[in-house]
This record gives sequence, structure tokens and C-alpha cells, in this order.
Amino acid sequence: MDISAREAAHRAASDAELIAWVDADDRPLGALPRAELRARRLIGRGTFILLFNGAGQLCVHRRTLSKAIYPGYWDVAAGGMVQAGEDYGESAARELEEELGIAGVELREHGRFFFDQPDNRLWCAVFSATSDAPLVLQPEEVLEARFIPPHEALREALERPYCPDSLQALRRCLGMG
Repeated sequence: MDISAREAAHRAASDAELIAWVDADDRPLGALPRAELRARRLIGRGTFILLFNGAGQLCVHRRTLSKAIYPGYWDVAAGGMVQAGEDYGESAARELEEELGIAGVELREHGRFFFDQPDNRLWCAVFSATSDAPLVLQPEEVLEARFIPPHEALREALERPYCPDSLQALRRCLGMG
């Protein structure tokens, strides 16, 4: 895996972040470092923000190779883990601004779901936002981004690696599950 020193430092800091730890019913249990949650297969909270432009196209982006989960995969949502002391909405606004440079937009919530894979156990809150502002990509997290029709992302996911958790968020937003 070829990652820069900057990306490696970002990953180390990310692994040490205190994340909201919850039970199978999304009840708070405390906070733990992100790496410990993953290593112990505990449940954290995550947010997924589907960004649309004024034409109704969805922003998809490719994750950096330094990501601990799904490195280099395409992603249909900005987002990440809810930090200790944050609620889902605060986390969504922070993540959208950090990853794509979009701030001050209305976030619409589309519900929550439980995602359970061996290396990724999350209670997930799904949000959407609309903006035609220029994207400012966070270089430690995002390699490239583009806008496509939402259903095209679901078709592309059959041919190239897409993050399965954010695809579930997209299906929920589109009323498909």
C-alpha cells in the first residue's frame, strides 16, 4: 500500500479519536478509541451524508489508500464515526465540511440502520444535502470526486468496489430499503 507520510499521520490520529460506543439498540455505553472499537468488534455510531447537486446528481468519491476500512473504494457518502460528545447531526455537518468542504447547508435525516460486518459494526444515521458550491476535497481522505445520477452509482457498484455501508445508506435515502 503506497500512502504518504501525511496520510499515515492522519490515519494514526484517526485511530486514536474517541468514538461514541453504543450497544445493539444504539444506547450509549461510553467512548473508546476508533482502533479499539474495530479490534474488539464493538459497535460505534456513524453518519452518511449523501450530497446532491442542484441537478439531482449524487457526489461519489474515491477513498484514499490509507483508510483502515475500504481503502481505495468508491463511496456514495461523506461521513464517518460520531465522536464522543457529538450527536448524529453534529457529526454529519462536521464530516461533510471536512471531507468535501461543504458547510452551512440544510441536512435532511432519512433514518437510521444497523450495519454489521466483521470489521465494521455501526449504528448509522443517513442524511442528504444539496449544494452547487465547489468541492474542496480533504486530501488525507478523498482521492477524487464526481457527480453522477444516483442509480448509476448502484450500477457501478456491480463492477467496481463501492463501500457497502454507504450503498445501504443510499438505498435507504432512495426508499429502496
